[in-house]
Amino acid sequence: MSELISYEPATGAQLWRAPTSDVDLEVATARDGFALWAQQAQAYRIETMRRFANVVRQRTDAFADIIARETGKPLWEARTEVETVIAKVDISASAFSERAGQRRMEAPMQSRMALRHKPHGVLAVLGPYNFPAHLPNGHIVPALIAGNAVVFKPSEKTPASGAFLVDCYHAAGVPEEAVRLVVGGVAEGRALAAHDGIDGLLFTGSARTGIALNRAFAEKPEKILALEMGGNNPIIVWDTPDLHVAAMLVIQSAFTTAGQRCTAARRLIVEERIAAPLLEEVVKLAGRLIVGAPHDDPQPFMGPVIDNETADGLSESFLALMMKGGRPLRHMARPDPSRPFLTPGIIDVTDLTDRPDIELFGPLLQVIRTDDFDAAIAHANDTRYGLSASLVSQTPALYDRFWANIRAGIVNWNKPTNGASSSLPFGGIGWSGNHRPSAYYAADYCAYPVASNESEAARASIGIGLAD
Repeated sequence: MSELISYEPATGAQLWRAPTSDVDLEVATARDGFALWAQQAQAYRIETMRRFANVVRQRTDAFADIIARETGKPLWEARTEVETVIAKVDISASAFSERAGQRRMEAPMQSRMALRHKPHGVLAVLGPYNFPAHLPNGHIVPALIAGNAVVFKPSEKTPASGAFLVDCYHAAGVPEEAVRLVVGGVAEGRALAAHDGIDGLLFTGSARTGIALNRAFAEKPEKILALEMGGNNPIIVWDTPDLHVAAMLVIQSAFTTAGQRCTAARRLIVEERIAAPLLEEVVKLAGRLIVGAPHDDPQPFMGPVIDNETADGLSESFLALMMKGGRPLRHMARPDPSRPFLTPGIIDVTDLTDRPDIELFGPLLQVIRTDDFDAAIAHANDTRYGLSASLVSQTPALYDRFWANIRAGIVNWNKPTNGASSSLPFGGIGWSGNHRPSAYYAADYCAYPVASNESEAARASIGIGLAD
């Protein structure tokens, strides 16, 4: 049997290893465990999730340490991720009550109409590496509250974090059969997604993989498919007097989590009138960012990207933009060629006629200058993606125009593009998703509505059309 090994991006040290899973066995086990879990009262399932939150709370230090070491993100940010895992339980319980609750209405002839929701059955969850606990947990908790069984395959780059998460569910009293862990790589992910024994797939990851899944599920309308596929997100800075604050918002949008957020700003679109002083401030702030290992002191702003292959690809993308005519404002550097640490890269692509519409998943920001606000919105919408967009401006009328015309599922004003609230829906349009937003709206795809017309006694009449 083959093994999957996880390495720390910051050091290259081996962190975790385990045998790859038998996908057929894990799906069959979840199928066997589904009925018993679904039969439990909803209040019992919610209470079990609250015990899960307490388990995670008690294990915060160990959980944050594993996430930090496995992803490379700073320890402070890993702790924030653990906090979101805990907070997801109460948010999901409220969302389920509001989005997938029960209703009863009186109807004629002493009958009633009822709305209830049922679980789908066995749901597969494919998790990403950038938030290896928070993002899959955002699928799993509402799925379990709804009464589904879950088969979870974490990213092959962050399996230790996924295994820790699953152990917390089991420690809280979720039956082992109701949450199963698949350890493996691309082959196991494909096998799980294509398995006849699942009733749906909840996916967070790249657009390329999401589009392939969408094609594969095209002939399976009986299965639920929820896709969250990232973005090529714009932040527009226009008509604002405080350029230092604007620059901080740009930096937070582009470089938090080393740019490895699906909501990270990939493109800064700036008013020509303020471009020079704003970009000077952005470059200056980017140069002050501490890039380091998770447990460094002082604490870094950002760690490495996930692995050397990713770092190589981002470095090549920066060079490719230069070869196309991009003007570097701050070169992306790699201090240690053997490790995936990258410094923030900023490049002016205003004069490029064929800007690539791809999600460059790392600390690389492209700049576009323009002197017309409508053109700025057009540049922002010049993408197949549509996840997140932000406007930095002191003019409410400009935000009204921006909100009305921008194509994105998350539209912010004087806030970063990232850091979306779990108390709101999270999703996008175009290549960013398939209109099944997660976070607060995850309840929508974790259970299906059932309408009932009910009466305690059988009553019927046929008043017309009967022969004597």
